[in-house]
Amino acid sequence: MAIANPVKFFQEVRSEVSKVVWPTRREVVLTTIMVFILAALAAIFFSLVDMAIRAGLTGVLDYFGS
Repeated sequence: MAIANPVKFFQEVRSEVSKVVWPTRREVVLTTIMVFILAALAAIFFSLVDMAIRAGLTGVLDYFGS
């Protein structure tokens, strides 16, 4: 097993972190808005599907029920 050198480790970490491209404030705001919009659309879609399934099952049960 290799002996870990803490100084070398932190130098490599600093080197890798300097390569990270951080998003701009505008990119963060736009992607956040997109996430909220898509989450709302998904919620609406699944609500409509749920209502359709509920209506179908209610219809079937009413038809075959007493």
